Amino acid sequence: MFFPTPLETLDRARNDLRIGLPVCIIDSDKHWLVFSIETISSERFLELDKNAEFSITEKRAKTLKTTPYFADIGRYHLDKGKGLQWIKAIADPVSDLNYPMKGPFKPIRNGSANAHRLGILLCKKAKLLPAIIAMKVDSVDNNITTISTDTKELMDFDKDIVNIAAATLPLRISSNSKLHVFRPVNGTEENYALEIGNINRTDPVLCRLHSACFTGDLLGSLKCDCGEQLTKALQTIGAANQGILLYLNQEGRGIGLANKMRAYALQNQGFDTVEANHRLGFEDEERDFEIGAKILKELGFKKIKLLTNNPKKIKMMETFGIEVVERIPLKTELTPENKNYLATKVKKSGHFN
Repeated sequence: MFFPTPLETLDRARNDLRIGLPVCIIDSDKHWLVFSIETISSERFLELDKNAEFSITEKRAKTLKTTPYFADIGRYHLDKGKGLQWIKAIADPVSDLNYPMKGPFKPIRNGSANAHRLGILLCKKAKLLPAIIAMKVDSVDNNITTISTDTKELMDFDKDIVNIAAATLPLRISSNSKLHVFRPVNGTEENYALEIGNINRTDPVLCRLHSACFTGDLLGSLKCDCGEQLTKALQTIGAANQGILLYLNQEGRGIGLANKMRAYALQNQGFDTVEANHRLGFEDEERDFEIGAKILKELGFKKIKLLTNNPKKIKMMETFGIEVVERIPLKTELTPENKNYLATKVKKSGHFN
């Protein structure tokens, strides 16, 4: 009863990678010691054997002009002689200008990449750069967290949520409001639902799904329109005297604040939002709105009038069983600082004008 479940072991593995510890991933009968490139220490790097390898995503591999032979990821022999800073520059594109000549790379074309794929997924879940070092071993110490690729049903392991607390919270937009706090069972970031007014659960509810944006929502960043969208959504819901706002902790389209700042540094070099995410090794969109759908269902909502400019949100809500009866646009001000960002959202991410 006191040993961790497979799901809890995945959570432990994610946290181990964040603090620089390796995890053991078993794929069939092979044991792989997996490290996050971002957090591996110089001492542990020196202890790697000559057969160690590294893996990066297909997006990062294409940026480095090398072929990922496993479609979504690439596996490559690790040349320890090039040093720790070289391998960290493989993972972090902000260093591309300082390390322009990283190759030649020696790709690995055969064998299973399941352990490497799971390692990269764990890095993404940990909000780390999606790049790992993997070393085949005969066995590992019991102190090393060990997981298996056989538990494929646990790959999306942060979906279950619990409504842990709720209380009335009078606001400027409405004195009749209530804040719910939802915690994923795996202990990651909490998400919030702000309920305004006395809502009839059988009618479509005015709803905004808002992803956290520390720079825009709190600091008033001019690089995006997130803060303005949040303000307008709250004003619209307040004027209607009822509605719900979900505040989801999926900063930077799901890549985390640190990686978002890396993306901003790349934008300063001339890349747009999508290009910056690809150079980091991420997809255009790493958010998961199933959590939002689950919160709505938990609160008893099945039909919504969605405040959004993003057609993907509509599709995702309907995929997860929430009917979107109407889309309500959120018009924001075009500024010299955000015009390229907004144009990229329309051109490459399919947003409505």
